[in-house]
Amino acid sequence: MDSSQLFGLAMIVYILAAAFYLGLFLFKNKTAGLIGMIMTTAGVLLQTIAIGLRWHESYAMGIGRAPLTNMYESLVFFAWCTSFFYLLMEFRFKTRVMGAFVMPCVAVAMAYASFSTRIDDQIHPLIPALQSNWLIAHVVTCFIGYGAFTVAGGLGLMYLLKQSTEGKKKAPLMFSALPELKIIDELTHKTIVFGFMWLSAGIITGAIWANEAWGTYWSWDPKETWSIITWFLYASTLHARFTRGWRGNRIAWLALIGLAAVFFTYFGVNFLLSGLHSYGSA
Repeated sequence: MDSSQLFGLAMIVYILAAAFYLGLFLFKNKTAGLIGMIMTTAGVLLQTIAIGLRWHESYAMGIGRAPLTNMYESLVFFAWCTSFFYLLMEFRFKTRVMGAFVMPCVAVAMAYASFSTRIDDQIHPLIPALQSNWLIAHVVTCFIGYGAFTVAGGLGLMYLLKQSTEGKKKAPLMFSALPELKIIDELTHKTIVFGFMWLSAGIITGAIWANEAWGTYWSWDPKETWSIITWFLYASTLHARFTRGWRGNRIAWLALIGLAAVFFTYFGVNFLLSGLHSYGSA
């Protein structure tokens, strides 16, 4: 079995995990939630093996590079980072219902990587700009941040749904499975802080890499521009919380807006705007 087949198997496992987590949310079925957690853990393990195998395959082909350089590989790595970070959150804070808002994103990412005709899943040699020791540092730090922001976006949606039922006598039963608003708000804040630190590290390592590859730390390439827009959006969110005491639905909305900025930085720039990072759509 090659790495692509393992990634396909992980995709199926993640789809099932998302379905079971939704069963926990919609029907308050704790057994479904437990199965969802087990499925997610299995998916992470499968992906970990598949990433290692793809790396080995590149060496066997005489290419010898980390599997992090094109849209296919970045999508599966994004799914891995998001799932792994989500599991850490679930084990640490015991908020299993959060999986209903996070794992569907992972399942969609894996399905898109597997079935989209716009994505090439073959292993190709690195272009000169990517032949750097900074590759792994830059990509890993950015995608850990992206994974955390995806979880934060799910928490923001949870908060808004929970808030919409507060004070209503006939609120849908499924919303009673969600944690208290104060808990969701605090988890959203902690997740954004974590993601912001890793995104900052990603931008710094990317600037160093850019100077090595193109002779300048910053060139206002579309990807760089949208990365700094995203950074300022999350920086403003944290600033507003620390200095103005913003909490609740304001932070929840900002978590969702920030996630939209992350997705545009990741997908929109690659497919809609041309620049030095256009190789990312390959």
